[in-house]
Amino acid sequence: MLLRRVPVLWRTLLLSLIPLALFVGFASRIPDVLTGTAHQEAYPWVYGLGFDFVFRLDGLALLFALLITGIGSLIVLYGGTYLKRHPGLPRFFTFLFIFMGAMLGVVLSDNIFALFVFWELTSLSSYLLIGYRHGHRPTRKAALQALLVTATGGLALMVGLILATTAQGSPVISQWVPGGEALLSSPYLVPMMVLVLLGAFTKSAQWPFHFWLPNAMAAPTPVSAYLHSATMVKAGVYLLARLSPHFSALPGWKETLMLFGGITMLLGALWALLQTDLKKVLAYTTISALGLLVLALGMGTPLAVQGAMVFLVAHACYKGALFMVAGNVDHGTGSRDVDRLGWLFRAMPWTGTAAVLAAFSMAGFPLFLGFIGKELLYEATLHHPLAAILLTAALFATSVAFVALAVLLGGKVFFGPSGRLAVTPHESYPGMRVGPLVLAVIGLVAGIVPALTVQGLLGKAAEAVMPAASGMELHLWHGFTPVLGLSLVTLVAGFVLFRFAPRIRRSRGWALKAGRFGPEALYDDAWEGITTFSTRFSAFIQSGHLRYYIMTILVTLFVLVLVPIPYYKLFHPHHTFAGVDPYEWLLMLVVAAAVVATIAAPDRLMAIAILGVVGYGVALFFAIYGGTDMAMTQFLVETLTLIVFVYVLWKLPNYITFTAGGARTRDILIAATGGVVMTTIILLVTDYPLVSELKLYYAENSYLLAKGRNVVNVILVDFRALDTLGEITVLSIAGLGVLALAKLKLGKAPAKARPVVEPKARKR
Repeated sequence: MLLRRVPVLWRTLLLSLIPLALFVGFASRIPDVLTGTAHQEAYPWVYGLGFDFVFRLDGLALLFALLITGIGSLIVLYGGTYLKRHPGLPRFFTFLFIFMGAMLGVVLSDNIFALFVFWELTSLSSYLLIGYRHGHRPTRKAALQALLVTATGGLALMVGLILATTAQGSPVISQWVPGGEALLSSPYLVPMMVLVLLGAFTKSAQWPFHFWLPNAMAAPTPVSAYLHSATMVKAGVYLLARLSPHFSALPGWKETLMLFGGITMLLGALWALLQTDLKKVLAYTTISALGLLVLALGMGTPLAVQGAMVFLVAHACYKGALFMVAGNVDHGTGSRDVDRLGWLFRAMPWTGTAAVLAAFSMAGFPLFLGFIGKELLYEATLHHPLAAILLTAALFATSVAFVALAVLLGGKVFFGPSGRLAVTPHESYPGMRVGPLVLAVIGLVAGIVPALTVQGLLGKAAEAVMPAASGMELHLWHGFTPVLGLSLVTLVAGFVLFRFAPRIRRSRGWALKAGRFGPEALYDDAWEGITTFSTRFSAFIQSGHLRYYIMTILVTLFVLVLVPIPYYKLFHPHHTFAGVDPYEWLLMLVVAAAVVATIAAPDRLMAIAILGVVGYGVALFFAIYGGTDMAMTQFLVETLTLIVFVYVLWKLPNYITFTAGGARTRDILIAATGGVVMTTIILLVTDYPLVSELKLYYAENSYLLAKGRNVVNVILVDFRALDTLGEITVLSIAGLGVLALAKLKLGKAPAKARPVVEPKARKR
């Protein structure tokens, strides 16, 4: 309540200090990590299974933690300003901090099961963030699509991690045997690898699971800037990097990463060239960048891993900045259409400066961290032992597209010819300028002095992925090398491609036609089929008739009980009627006659009354065989049931007769099957008595601990008191429901009111 009285700006600043404090705390651990010290803490979780929350801070975890908290503090400031007039701002901050905590849990967890719990929490919280504007139907659809794709991959990941944990013998990743020897001996090697890859690919939007990411741009810009550039989509990359020391030796692991990463990288760059919406352009370039990171991890060389770590940080900085720039442009112009935007630098100098700096890093221009990352990746592809030419060509094509798109985002939008805009462009709020400027400047400073800023931490992160990648040295100038020449050719070719980009966008009809047969179309068809099937199936089983529901439950129970019966020997020589007394035969005949009379009863009241004879007969059997307490209970329950049924059912109409379709025959078969099932269960219990230590415990301790000689009563009242309390509560609620129905008085429906027709005005 006190925070609501604080202005939104001050409230946002206060909340941004939380991730900033975490960033400072993690940054204070950098000297220890650089010396090779990995901090680890454990907290008890599931005692019976030996699971603990184990958190470990090494170079890779620290790098991601700094990205999550550092960019997170800027996003909190940006989001609070961007949505300051939105009534759901507290809800946004709640979801954002839940997501931030979940991402920190993913990168810091050393226990594989804790990692999975946080992994799924990121999917759930991202669903809430993407669907923030839940009143908008396309937003809800995009959020649900993202949740279904990532959560389905999460289920596959869970099974894969369980198989890996079983092979390694421990759920703690740092205790796994490196090199993959333990995994290679697993009989489930191929399913384990496929399931883990499915989890990582769906989270990091790899082809063919990429389509959810562009659709998630329906989320507010702060969500896109945080989730879809720097954090959530890189969770899959983090998982692949974390598991690389153990999975990289598996047959087909590297090849699969290179194949899917390369396809995603090329297709993402091509799709980005066809877009006109700023956020869609950034979304598809993010897909391409994620494919590049997966490709680099699949290459599996020290240079490739080092280049992946550098590019990961460079991409997080420039893409986060450009997403916030897109939000500022949308806020200041009311449009995100690149064909209508132009010459905005004069009206938006702060945003334009951030856009230009971020675009330079995206293009891999010298002096920027993106340039260093691009050169490392070029060097890694040129020296790859298997597919140097193919990998270099694919990376060159992608880099050329990145340059063209960087010129579009940082050049054409702010210095190109202006189009028709509905409003006069204006600069964004100060709180919306800080984030993109800070991230863009970091990309510049880290590129100019990498040895003093990011080199040590990136080296330790690469070492955690591959020990041979230690000793990273980052420099802007390596002399006149083929890599430098390739970088310069990339810049020139990218600018040429930018000049032809409008023609490419205008001829994108073929891409739209091809999309009808792509993965997203398959998803839509599957979703429509599942929805149609579930609707028809629900209409079939939810008929509104209680008798059909009971019938379905009973038939299902009968099938489950009768299927394993052939594995048991039921009929033994001692199963005879010898020793049955005449009065027992007489009681059985009375019960059987009562059952027949119940079926033939002409109305409900008579059926209930005769059915009471069956219940009292069963109570007499309990009394004959020494179960006096059960007999008394049965007598009381039967009497109470009879009274309640008579009280309730006397108001109901007479029987509804069923004569069509052999309904009577069906009911007789189900009832007879029920009798067979119950008889079978009794025979099984008699022939295969359950040896239970719990039964002996109750018999020995009922008097000693609970001072009761009746074991059943002691169990109900003392040992299982909570269960008994729950049953009493259920019965009380049911009784109140019956009482309410009994007091309900249904009258005639009120007559419809006649519409009032005003008299027509008379003509004068």
